Amino acid sequence: MSLTLPACDRDLLETLPNDRLSESLFWHTENDARLAVNALYADLDGVNVLSWDALTDIAHTNQNFDIQAYIELGSYDATSSRIYTEWTNAYKGIRAASYFLANVDKVTTTNTALINQLKGEAKVLRAYQYIKLAGFFGDVPLVTTPISIEEGRSLTRTPVSQIWDFVDQELNAAAPLLPVTYAASDKGRVTRGAALGLLARANLLAGRYQKAADAADKVIKLGVYGLYESYEKLFSYAAENNKEVLLDRQFIKDTYPNTVFQTLAPYSQKNGGSSYVPTKALADLYETSSGTLITIAGSGYNPAQPYQNRDNRLKFSFYLEGDQLPSGTVFKPQPNSGTSDAVGSTYIASTTGFNIRKYINTEDYANPTNSGINIILLRYAEILLTYAEAKIELNQLDAEVLTALNTVRNGRSDVKQPSITSTSQAELREIVRRERAVELAFEGQRLFDIRRWKIAEKVIPGPVYGITYTNPNGVVSTVQVVAVNKVFDPNRHYLWPIPQKEIDLNHSLTQNPGW
Repeated sequence: MSLTLPACDRDLLETLPNDRLSESLFWHTENDARLAVNALYADLDGVNVLSWDALTDIAHTNQNFDIQAYIELGSYDATSSRIYTEWTNAYKGIRAASYFLANVDKVTTTNTALINQLKGEAKVLRAYQYIKLAGFFGDVPLVTTPISIEEGRSLTRTPVSQIWDFVDQELNAAAPLLPVTYAASDKGRVTRGAALGLLARANLLAGRYQKAADAADKVIKLGVYGLYESYEKLFSYAAENNKEVLLDRQFIKDTYPNTVFQTLAPYSQKNGGSSYVPTKALADLYETSSGTLITIAGSGYNPAQPYQNRDNRLKFSFYLEGDQLPSGTVFKPQPNSGTSDAVGSTYIASTTGFNIRKYINTEDYANPTNSGINIILLRYAEILLTYAEAKIELNQLDAEVLTALNTVRNGRSDVKQPSITSTSQAELREIVRRERAVELAFEGQRLFDIRRWKIAEKVIPGPVYGITYTNPNGVVSTVQVVAVNKVFDPNRHYLWPIPQKEIDLNHSLTQNPGW
């Protein structure tokens, strides 16, 4: 018996963990591969994309004690946890995708088309993270395989041009591996259109306009995408998985929910957080219903009734005075209105008097932290605007440019802005930039846009203003957010600093200029 005990002890010690999947049991079946790639979707952005616009001119971080508020004020540095979180979340997604790509060929199957499709999904999801990192930080380490902790301590930053090269190559390689559409049971997976759409976005951000135009054109010619008929309903449950969505983060109420209602809703809606709120700067960008800027004499704009006779996208994106809220009550944000949404009534109520309307659905009122609405990350309207902008920058001012712009402006039943007819490159540049601001408001693109256009120092700095209203004395007044003065230093703020924690762990990482 004593002679057999050592062998028995060894057998007892060689047990499989019961709190996780062992690699010795995984990577065998097609279902293993599917499960592994499914897990990568959890690293896509969700509600956090809404916060990015609050770092620009078109929105504001409502509570001044929020860590993000310090970025608006310019009083942040490389120790910011907000910046560190974006870095770590992106590299978590990159590592997971790289691990999948390094192991999926262990699966024994004759269904090479399926494995190639799953590889395509992983490549696109990894490229998505690199697009974001390049936009936030510029040069970042390019990691394409799983690495050890020690290997991570010696990584260096790859020039951003090479990051764009990698993204371009990956998305071009992935697109042919992916189907154009999926069956209903697989809705939400990365499609060929998503790969090409991200390719268009990446090349636009990189200033590679011909490649951006070509990729956007390929999406258009797939023939499966179009604008959803109602802008007002685009962010509702009824519109989920509609023909305009190229990529989204999918959620399920009760099972895999998000907190978008609680994050954005007015305070009167079961203590809605009003975490990020629109600004007057954005409201003023919406044209009148006749297609004229409100700053132009004779536009018909009335300061006493500033939100009437305007581009309908304004009232579909903002909660405005008199709107009905999910609770059935009326939104009354004017100071001293006596409601919990009144400016100044509480530190949580919107300090601008505006609230974001996108993604706020009546179905979520009963349980604000249990929203199942999908968060859209890329849609067809952006593709049309990318195509138009790239062609404008190339000075290829043909009818297709106007068609793309005018489809966005008046291609829905409830958005009918007059068509653009200008053939001036300078005028069209301003038009497409304004269209991106109002069409894609609160969808996470503005920060990257104003950085690449090099206009951030013109549009961000200064006080934050909100609603214009007529006070009890009959005087037209505009709300100014108390003690907030946004800052943007062009010598340092065009890139975020590399997180100090990363530099402390890896002295091979260099810091961005000015930090």
